[in-house]
Amino acid sequence: MKNSLSFLLLLSSTTSFSFQPSILSKPSAAAVHSSPLFSAPPAVEEATSTSDTVVKPLSRDRYVATNRFTVRPNSAAKFEKRWADRSSRLASLDGFRYFHLMRRVALDDEANSGIDPLATTDEFGNYVSFTIWQEKKHFNAWRGGEAFKEAHGGTSLFAFVTTMVSSAMVLKGAPKPAFYDGLLHQSIVPESIPETVDGWRKVGADGQNILPSECFVACNQFFVPESNSVEFEQRWANRVSKLKECNGFVSFDLLRRDVKAKGHGIAPMGEEEPMYMSCTIWKDRAAFMEWKNGNAFKEAHGEKKEGGDDKEKKMPLWSKPPVPVFYEGTLVISSPDGA
Repeated sequence: MKNSLSFLLLLSSTTSFSFQPSILSKPSAAAVHSSPLFSAPPAVEEATSTSDTVVKPLSRDRYVATNRFTVRPNSAAKFEKRWADRSSRLASLDGFRYFHLMRRVALDDEANSGIDPLATTDEFGNYVSFTIWQEKKHFNAWRGGEAFKEAHGGTSLFAFVTTMVSSAMVLKGAPKPAFYDGLLHQSIVPESIPETVDGWRKVGADGQNILPSECFVACNQFFVPESNSVEFEQRWANRVSKLKECNGFVSFDLLRRDVKAKGHGIAPMGEEEPMYMSCTIWKDRAAFMEWKNGNAFKEAHGEKKEGGDDKEKKMPLWSKPPVPVFYEGTLVISSPDGA
């Protein structure tokens, strides 16, 4: 009983938006280095430290709050229904930019297949809530306000206990929050946004079928030692990017773990977790594949153009090869200005 109570208290105190995506597969080092999909940006000439110039970490453009959940087998539809039916004023809050709930998928799966490629082998969770805030102060204001309590069933003792029991039935273990500085942010102004009522989506969720996919999310995890972080960020800052010109592009951030974040349920970052992740949101899987197979992808990843010169090769800055992970996003909520 004591252990169960500890779990419920931890579940209630953690924020509902946190993200450390788990690996989709574990390709060999040779496969990773041979495929540009799994690569970091090309090595380019970046600024170096001199007696007069010191290169500093990149400034934060957005603050990204995420939460990682391990949903029990055959409970995905119930878990999604809990999110669809929750009380939340998220879209009406100051500084809110974007939200979606993500379920992990394999790149080759059909849309809405409901297949988790690492259902029995991965410890990092198969669902992630993902929220983009304009600034960290806006996230902190939400976490410390009444809107947070409402979203987590804290308006009454009965509502709190009901939420905790329901969570324990569909989740395996407590949620794992993580927070990030969103660097090099890019996004488009959407032509239209999903309708919300009092700050939240109203969709029909029956608890028997998973919700339709509303976007596709491609991430890449980078395990970069702190000593290489500034140079790693500069390589990204100096890369060629034409994402905004691509059909179906929604948003991009290079996510840098906020290791100083504190709060209930927040554990120190382990060595097995990535310090950086690229996160690109696309309208759908087809838009991502069009980009992946097009010229914009080749230019962004430094592939040699016909008749062009090879750039000087530099040593990788990570401690182990990058790892890709893919998600379908549902319950999309966006500000009129986009992410």
